[in-house]
Amino acid sequence: MPLPRSLLVLGLLVSAGTVRAADPPAQPVEQPALHALADAPSQAQLRATIAALVGFGTRHTLSDTRSAQRGIGAARRWVRARFEQIGRECGGCLTVVTPSQVFTGKRMTKPAEVTDVVAIKRGSSDPDRVVVITGHLDSRASDVMDASHDAPGANDDASGVAALIEAARLLSRQDNRATLVFAALSGEEQGLYGGKVLADYAAAHGWRVEADLNNDIVGNSQGQNGVRDNTVVRVFSEGTRSNETLEQAAYRRYHGGEVDSPSRNLARYMDRLAEAYLPDFRVRMVYRTDRYGRGGDQVPFLQAGFPALRVTEGHEDYTRQHQDLRTEGGIRYGDTIDGIDFRYLARVTALDVITMAALSRAPAPPAGVAIEGALATDTTVRWRKVSGAAGYRVHWRDTTAPQWQHARAVGDADHAVLEDVVIDDWFFGVSAVSADGYESPVVFPGEAGSFERSPPAPPSP
Repeated sequence: MPLPRSLLVLGLLVSAGTVRAADPPAQPVEQPALHALADAPSQAQLRATIAALVGFGTRHTLSDTRSAQRGIGAARRWVRARFEQIGRECGGCLTVVTPSQVFTGKRMTKPAEVTDVVAIKRGSSDPDRVVVITGHLDSRASDVMDASHDAPGANDDASGVAALIEAARLLSRQDNRATLVFAALSGEEQGLYGGKVLADYAAAHGWRVEADLNNDIVGNSQGQNGVRDNTVVRVFSEGTRSNETLEQAAYRRYHGGEVDSPSRNLARYMDRLAEAYLPDFRVRMVYRTDRYGRGGDQVPFLQAGFPALRVTEGHEDYTRQHQDLRTEGGIRYGDTIDGIDFRYLARVTALDVITMAALSRAPAPPAGVAIEGALATDTTVRWRKVSGAAGYRVHWRDTTAPQWQHARAVGDADHAVLEDVVIDDWFFGVSAVSADGYESPVVFPGEAGSFERSPPAPPSP
């Protein structure tokens, strides 16, 4: 992304220990490949996926698993076949797996198997680092236990599954240094079970999950109040890490980090990408884990210590979400395909695709970020170098600012000194930049902001 001139001027305040004047530091640059991907999602492809999923009648988690025409089993097999087709078209670049677990619970009163359908595109140079996109395949009617009546689930959440399948189709043709995962989950409506299945699978296989972009209800541009807006998508992110310990919480309350979890800095990353590559579309960052009193499959990822976001349309129509198909008082209820705005869904998909591409091509976020400068007029920022980084940028912002305001490239260093920037007055962070100008998300100092699942202690000065 091009940097505003003001940020470059402010950056002159920074010195870095290992940069030579003859070595211009690596900088993020505008990427033509991301511009191309921003215009690539196909409305026809998205429509075809939703039509196919709606055609299975109901995709309730407890519905028929053996029929070839109806129920969750038929839907899962269709998604698997679609992934396999995409894999054949890219010369076998996708591996398809179907992790599962058996659950019982309040909405699963007898043991039932919950199965996810997951396509994996292995990274070319950093395969253990993983970027995930999820959407839930299951649907429901008004009664969450009703597994027999029609529940088309066009928007909730065939729209999210359509977005991730289209992302797989487009990114299968692209280079990715980190591994990309495209996952259609089951069991969301019954208790976020599909998210847990995949989070457990990620942990068991040693995935270093850098992001889960959970797309849930992303296809409608008109709210229940009649407001139509096809230019905004909401991105929900937790403020403090779900797996934070009591000791970490005490440190964070005193030194800051309430609005700088890795998930929150992922949301800022998506916001900046939209600003740079989607001029007709914007991210509305919402400082919550999810909508008020509601949940999604990003929650099990957060509970497992992985950064995760919920991506959701800007204006919801609750009459079109998990309702029995009917007309009452002149109002049509039910989540049918005529409620989808495919132009809008294509823009949400574009945001997903450029985010996954940018994350997978950038280096990992820096590790062990720490700051020092008490009783001083300068602030020192330190970090451990990461593979694939040609340089680093130090960021700072006012403590009440929603986005990073100032940044400076400091070269291939492991620390930098911000002269006359007082540690008491600002929040700080560090990002890594590849030789070809892809930038990682910003990392806030300490365990509150670390992208590592179990953050180790920061380096000593």
